[in-house]
Amino acid sequence: MQVKISEFGALLTSVLIPDHAEGHANISLGYDDLKGWEQNDPYFGATVGRFGNRIANGVFEIDGKTYQLATNNAPAGIPCALHGGKRGFNKVIWKGEAVEKNGTCGVKLTYHSPDGEEGYPGNLEINVTYFLNDENEIIWEVEARSDAPTPINIIQHTYWNLSGDASQSILDHELTIPATHFLPTCAGMIPTGEQSPVADTPLDFLTPSPIGLRIEEDFEPLTLGCGYDHCFVLDEQDSLKHAGTLHHPPSGRTLTVLTNQPGVQLYTGNHLEGTPGRNGITHQNRVGICLETQNFPDAPNKPEFPNAILRPGECYHHKTVMKLSW
Repeated sequence: MQVKISEFGALLTSVLIPDHAEGHANISLGYDDLKGWEQNDPYFGATVGRFGNRIANGVFEIDGKTYQLATNNAPAGIPCALHGGKRGFNKVIWKGEAVEKNGTCGVKLTYHSPDGEEGYPGNLEINVTYFLNDENEIIWEVEARSDAPTPINIIQHTYWNLSGDASQSILDHELTIPATHFLPTCAGMIPTGEQSPVADTPLDFLTPSPIGLRIEEDFEPLTLGCGYDHCFVLDEQDSLKHAGTLHHPPSGRTLTVLTNQPGVQLYTGNHLEGTPGRNGITHQNRVGICLETQNFPDAPNKPEFPNAILRPGECYHHKTVMKLSW
């Protein structure tokens, strides 16, 4: 197994695993060259922040002061700030160095996000580490500190296709998400603040289910997202817990995700059509799936959601383990 990381965007650019028929299979979506990664509208393999996912109208308030971010996304014509803004963490150069921990090799990437970058307050110091161990686990871990209160929700945004063929749909993949509730949204894909049960809906993945089985059902959340694009509430908090399992029956490949975050966003690549990729391919919709571990979308504006404000003297810590088997 081989993982490739880039100092540009702290990107996970490639995940190669053994393929008994052809040598190796690349099970993540990406590009052949830097030009593709610089564009990267779908956020393939990206480390996104300061605040991944959406903030309604790009506005939030901290301690009585209102901040305005760029609105770089507008589902149903409703504007929001998405994945850190026009030039989020996936568009900057990080400083990388090789590291080792308990005999496991990795890469440490550091970035200084200055006060006011993309409208966010405070100087933010971020460390992102990737490790690949002998259990075929990719361990992605973030620590960050700020000298002023600031929203934070740094996310790893890899698109997976366990078939190893980015021209093939992911609708035959089987998915398990151990969540009894999800976050319903408005037409602008901003959570309403409610937590709705998944029971008796197409969002029930408590037991393994093919992604394509119910994705076209007449169910308002699916209609709004043009497929799955929903944050699931993980029932445990703080400790490292199961966030989801993705299985591809034809190849026998499985991805298991663990995290310390309160939510996981399921996104089934509903808007990939026309996006270029490796080897001259032009992607179609639903050829990649994201399991984005995170705090809840729009959390800075929802006091009922888990805290998303990092204050001086505190350390933001996000850990996600992506374990592969075949």
